[in-house]
Amino acid sequence: MFEPITAALGRVFPDYGAPIVPVVRLSGTIGRVSRFQSGLTLAAVSPLLRKAFSIRSAPAVALIVNSPGGSPVQSHLIYKRIRALAEEKEKTVIVFAEDVCASGGYMIACAGDEIVVDPSSIVGSIGVVSAGFGFVEAIRKLGVERRVYTSGEAKVILDPFQPEKPEDVARIRAIQEEVHDHFIEIVRTRRGEVLAKDKDDDIFSGQFWSGKTAIALGLADRTGDLRSTLRERFGEKVRFRLFSTERSFFGRKGVGIGGALGGAFSEAILSELDERLLWDRYRL
Repeated sequence: MFEPITAALGRVFPDYGAPIVPVVRLSGTIGRVSRFQSGLTLAAVSPLLRKAFSIRSAPAVALIVNSPGGSPVQSHLIYKRIRALAEEKEKTVIVFAEDVCASGGYMIACAGDEIVVDPSSIVGSIGVVSAGFGFVEAIRKLGVERRVYTSGEAKVILDPFQPEKPEDVARIRAIQEEVHDHFIEIVRTRRGEVLAKDKDDDIFSGQFWSGKTAIALGLADRTGDLRSTLRERFGEKVRFRLFSTERSFFGRKGVGIGGALGGAFSEAILSELDERLLWDRYRL
């Protein structure tokens, strides 16, 4: 009895009944960059993911990932939330990699049932890195004496103003290995069936590749873009509903240059430079 009504609505509204695919854009470094600037965190993206997966009629949820990585903890939390929502709402997740889908960005991408890349996307970097500086000789030449008082002998591990100790480096490397093993486990769980055989040494070495090579290695499934891929999958009339975070230079609304003068403004500038360096590592 509803067929005539449906037909009439279809004539008046040509897009009536067309499938809607929610699109969540996850762009930026992962984790809290500074007190003025927040990157991708579970707290920031959780509301977007919840809204996207709550669209009952949606046949799938699309994620656009453009990230050079960052916090392994926040990467994993976002990955887990996506998988939990996908299973709870019984939705297929299609990930579209843009410029960079590396390190923690690739961990998030592994939450997808399919990973679509551009041939020139940068994909991979399955590894863990930590970096810093040593100022021992610098403060010695300046005649500066470092004074540190602790109640635990390990509280000043890898202090940049004290000589580096082999046992401290070994401890950090052990922690990195644990985090790296966890990352490898996620990739194998989600991509194990399609990963290139006998390529583990390359795939899990921290190297990164173009989208075309990533497909050959099994890190991605196909090339394409969001619009053409979803039209091919769900029809020419498919509609998109975008969910995206808005981030100002200082990371939240209501904070401008007047509220970040002096040292705070310098901190914001430095954090922006740090983020730029992270991105530039993957820029060709």
